[in-house]
Amino acid sequence: MSRRRYLFDPPERFVAGTVGQPGDRTFFLQARDGPRVVSIVLEKVQVAVLADRLGDLLSELERRGIDAAAPDTPTPSEDTGPLDEPINEAFRAGSLTLGWDVDDELVLVEARAESEDGEPIDPDEDDDEDEDGPDLLRVRITANAARSFVARAERIVGAGRPPCPLCGAPLDPQGHICPRRNGHYVN
Repeated sequence: MSRRRYLFDPPERFVAGTVGQPGDRTFFLQARDGPRVVSIVLEKVQVAVLADRLGDLLSELERRGIDAAAPDTPTPSEDTGPLDEPINEAFRAGSLTLGWDVDDELVLVEARAESEDGEPIDPDEDDDEDEDGPDLLRVRITANAARSFVARAERIVGAGRPPCPLCGAPLDPQGHICPRRNGHYVN
């Protein structure tokens, strides 16, 4: 099957979101431009790391004195809405890449599909022109949109199950077997 490329430059909306209840959630990256909606599945840790690295990128731009917030770009309002329907998985993300387009002053976020054996594909070895490569989502957003993405992603990740006060592992509604309590349940 040939490679599918989903390019958004820029999207109307780019968010992280979930479907399901804490402890049984599926995490998505979703980009929308008009009627076109693309949703890819990824792990909670990938959302957390993406938000963290995007925050680091924006901080580094500020530290270097780069005014990444274009004066004519409005600051997006806080996006708390649900994911856009329909939520059809385009692919499962294996690797994520971030970048900064100096000329256009836009943040670049790329997600590549896992390989057929479930291993992530090295973006440095992937030729974008190769028709047999992994599926690709490429989004170019303003720094303000990236800040909005980071704030929402941090809320989404933090809205999971509360941590066990003893070991820090997530607590299920019925509790969990805690290693700090020698295998006894903690509720």
